[in-house]
Amino acid sequence: MLNLNSSENPEFLNEYIMHLKVVKMLSQRTIEEYFMDTRLFLKYIYDQSHNTNADDITEVDIRNMTADDIRKITVSDIYGFIFFTADERKNLERSRYRKISSLRSFFKYMDRVAHLIDKDPCKDLDIRTPKAARPKFLSLDESLRLLKASDSTDSKRDYCIITLFLNCGMRLSELVGINIRDIDFYENRMEVLGKGNKKRTVYLNKACIDALNRYLEDRRSNIKAADEPALFISNQNHRISKRRVQQIVESTLEKAGLDGKGITTHKLRHTAATLMYQYGDADILQLKELLGHANISTTEIYTHLNDENVRNAVESNPLAGVKPGKKEK
Repeated sequence: MLNLNSSENPEFLNEYIMHLKVVKMLSQRTIEEYFMDTRLFLKYIYDQSHNTNADDITEVDIRNMTADDIRKITVSDIYGFIFFTADERKNLERSRYRKISSLRSFFKYMDRVAHLIDKDPCKDLDIRTPKAARPKFLSLDESLRLLKASDSTDSKRDYCIITLFLNCGMRLSELVGINIRDIDFYENRMEVLGKGNKKRTVYLNKACIDALNRYLEDRRSNIKAADEPALFISNQNHRISKRRVQQIVESTLEKAGLDGKGITTHKLRHTAATLMYQYGDADILQLKELLGHANISTTEIYTHLNDENVRNAVESNPLAGVKPGKKEK
């Protein structure tokens, strides 16, 4: 049985669980489900706002979380969490609906019972569209600004990192794990180790190849790094850490004037997928392969990002300009 009243929880969470048990008199199973869903959400929020750099979201320590952290939560954060449960944790639709119900209960308590928040963000939540929760991403113009800012840092490594994120849609762990031997310059592709230790092929376009060649030219001149198999290395000539890559992205976003938009390394993955869908010829099945998604339901999020694409498709129909003619006499 779960320890529902623990020193590892913030006090307001323990009090909420007690409310469900004593006042609402819910079943033990229901309380445990609400507790697990709410605790996971709080860990997600704390990780997003404090950059804990945890390999596993469940390892995030939320004991120091306060009501001030809860007051800053918006409906966009909730949508982001629902997308996270689909993309990273492979939750099915039924499970995501349950999490929405759990969060409605939690925020209702925080607002109407505990009076610890001024506004319930779930009031603006459209429960009909959990699959269409829109992840944050950069527009094409913003992506170009980010690349330009990265190129101006005089770091061919950092520019290469940003280029791979924006063109390949890879995960942070996949990028950090790349070894030089994983790259096939003859076929313009590389192998990365995805979720569940599954290898997948990432194809490299001209921008990626150019950025890799520029960076590798510099890297080969570093004699001390000759024995390091990792593609991207730190200033200490070892495999670059996830946190260092996050710092590079954060710094480059600031140089590009794009900080404060909630963009992270994972949001660059969303950006790559969105640009491929909006401007490329990738259909939903191809996009699923490109991103290494296990379920197509996860990939479907990108088909809802831009309704203008649907309008343009209708307008470009070859029959769109046909008008009724006059009847022959």
